[in-house]
Amino acid sequence: MAILHASPRYAPFDGVKDALVAALGAHVIEAKEEHGEIVLLVARDTIETVLRTLRDEHEFQQLMEIAGADYPQRLDRFEVVYCLLSLTRNLRLIVKVRTDENTPVPTATTLWPVAGWLEREVYDMYGVLFAGNPDLRRILTDYGFQGHPFRKDFPLTGYVELRYSEEDKRVVYEPVRLAQDLRQFDFMSPWEGADYVLPGDEKAAAPTAAPVAPAPAPVATPKDTPTTAQTGAGEGANKEANKTTGDRT
Repeated sequence: MAILHASPRYAPFDGVKDALVAALGAHVIEAKEEHGEIVLLVARDTIETVLRTLRDEHEFQQLMEIAGADYPQRLDRFEVVYCLLSLTRNLRLIVKVRTDENTPVPTATTLWPVAGWLEREVYDMYGVLFAGNPDLRRILTDYGFQGHPFRKDFPLTGYVELRYSEEDKRVVYEPVRLAQDLRQFDFMSPWEGADYVLPGDEKAAAPTAAPVAPAPAPVATPKDTPTTAQTGAGEGANKEANKTTGDRT
């Protein structure tokens, strides 16, 4: 039996995007619907005004997340993504702004106190600055960490590594040292093998092909099932076979 709910998972977006664009006016740079969501790209300097309008006049009460994205090929390489939720309208909305490494984004802590933690995460991972955040410092990485791990130009190994020094009796940071001499990998499956000669294999003898057995000659006269007269089978043979050993002479 199917269970019918009073409200759908998400409310339809009919007319919502146009209404928001009309309400926000010149603050909106781009508006679109993709992947089942409304996405608004707004001017960086007016993000606080935009979020306040969406919260107070369009019932997007909750700030669910602030995320970041890095596009190094752009002049404004970073995007700050605000994920909003309307509990009363059952709608979700994504608002984006763009910035670079040096231009701060106005804080959203004046609207949602939880934005302080979320902005610290974006700052820690991407290095985006937020003007007005009362406590803008790292939140996920350690004290003294160098760089921002989610930037596309950040190396996978990082810049420094830490270890506990028995000599100093404390944790010390050191530059990353890749001690392995050969670090060239082709990531080919070992079960398939490489398509080039490995060192040492050039001394091995080339494998010889196994001889191929000749195909059998065709049969001139096909054999058929022999008759009982040819095999000696029949009722007499069966009676003889059924006799006990003592009865046979």
